[in-house]
Amino acid sequence: YAALSQLNTSDRKILTVEDPVEYQIEGINQIPIRPSIDLSFANALRAILRQDPDVIMIGEMRDAETARIAIQAALTGHKVLSTLHTNDAPSSITRLQDMHVDDYLITSTIDGVLAQRLVRRLCPHCREAYAPSQWLVDELGLAPLADGSMPPLYRAIGCEACDHTGYRGRTTVVELLVMNEPLRRAIVANADADGLRDIARKHGMIDMRTDGLHKAVAGLTTVEEVERVVQARNEAN
Repeated sequence: YAALSQLNTSDRKILTVEDPVEYQIEGINQIPIRPSIDLSFANALRAILRQDPDVIMIGEMRDAETARIAIQAALTGHKVLSTLHTNDAPSSITRLQDMHVDDYLITSTIDGVLAQRLVRRLCPHCREAYAPSQWLVDELGLAPLADGSMPPLYRAIGCEACDHTGYRGRTTVVELLVMNEPLRRAIVANADADGLRDIARKHGMIDMRTDGLHKAVAGLTTVEEVERVVQARNEAN
């Protein structure tokens, strides 16, 4: 929805297909899926393509047919946004391959993949600073401050403001895979998700764990919370 809001200008015709419509955005035509009248993602996509939209958002690509229509829409000049349930950004590429989308279609239509997870945000009223261990200093690549000391990390404590949980609200840990020529070659060569991840990192992708650790250093969350979320992702793999 944040991306749609950025794209939502008076000169763009934006249509969405969602199940359900979770957030109404003024100026955007949002269509809810209705299985009772056979209005599936695929059928709704076929209908809205006849309306010549500039931007299409598909709530989720659940099957090969929806993925195929979405790819064809991108090939014909439409900007297409969608979601897939995968563990990280590189796995979205292999998921499309598993849905029998041809490699050349993936490499010619995908501009980028953004993956995100939620971590709990430290309560600003009770978080406690502590000196990181040498292992954490090395792991996080922490640089000394001007006085030679290491920047502090923070731990959850708990207070009335956060119902004694130590956390208040959430923030995201993200990774953005941007398509480039090395990735295109690897996709055509049938590289697995690990191989794609390595190439993406070499070309500047900051993975979710690294992004989360940066947020821990900034005092937004804890190292333990980041590791909990990332470990859950790795175990799912």
